Amino acid sequence: MSYQAILCELLDGPGALALRRTESRALADGEVRVAVKAAGVNFPDLLMTRGGYQLRLEPPFTPGMEVSGTVTEVHSRAGGWQPGDAVIATMRSGGYAEEVVVPAESLLALPPGFSFEEGAAFPVAARTAYHSLVDRAGLRSGETLLVLGASGGVGLAAVELGAVLGAHVIAVGSDDEKLAVAAAKGAEAVVNYRTEAFRDTVKALTDPHGVDVVYDPVGGTLSKESARLLAWEGRLLIIGFASGEIPSFAANHALIKGYSIMGVRAGESARRFPERARAGTQRLLELAAQGHLRPHISHSFPLAEAAGALRTLETRAVVGRCVLTCA
Repeated sequence: MSYQAILCELLDGPGALALRRTESRALADGEVRVAVKAAGVNFPDLLMTRGGYQLRLEPPFTPGMEVSGTVTEVHSRAGGWQPGDAVIATMRSGGYAEEVVVPAESLLALPPGFSFEEGAAFPVAARTAYHSLVDRAGLRSGETLLVLGASGGVGLAAVELGAVLGAHVIAVGSDDEKLAVAAAKGAEAVVNYRTEAFRDTVKALTDPHGVDVVYDPVGGTLSKESARLLAWEGRLLIIGFASGEIPSFAANHALIKGYSIMGVRAGESARRFPERARAGTQRLLELAAQGHLRPHISHSFPLAEAAGALRTLETRAVVGRCVLTCA
């Protein structure tokens, strides 16, 4: 048996992706085969095609960190999964394919009412937001949360989860139409840094207390300006550097304000602390089942157009999430 998969054949960006036929492999103990219906498209996938992500893979490899689909085959000790089950699966790579083979413990049941596209767009962004806001920052109800890059995948997930947790969410972005989506997801205020004085606007919204938590997948100048807005014992969460600029911070300012700068690596944390990660994932699934969390998907492409999907992500055209679909 064989299936089609996207291969990155050179570390040369999306243009190095090609659709190739691949041979299916036999299952090992505890593994499950899933027929993929949809795959989430994430910014790390784009970085991987250029060798610019912390997980560096040598070509040829298949990008993709999250998929949804149906179980087609189960080996022994596979945790009770059965052929036909609708599932979500996460992996370090390999998701841009018509089928994946994964350990049973990496599977989640598709939340009630979710489409396969929504399922594929859910786990990576939601887990990143949860690990950031709950595990790292300990966000409390009533605190102020400033979300940079609020219309992107991990940003919009943080807006939605922060609102569910009872925070006063301020969403930051560069496009009014995209920020309207963040407002619909629970942001109490939105700030367009291209048309407004960013620091003055946020300061007016948060004075005299300041911002308790900054969620930053952007980096660059916005990150440095956000640090200046933190309240006493505030927390600055470093998610990534979508701007392409890694900021530097004044240590004396952190000392004076008593704030913490926290790096966030949700995937690595899950590998080191699997029980905590499972508890967080279970809470996310409960919130999804209750209708409190649902990914916003602005773009969908067939699997063969994975390069176009990554280019669309790179141009910042995506609001929320982008997915690939398999027939």
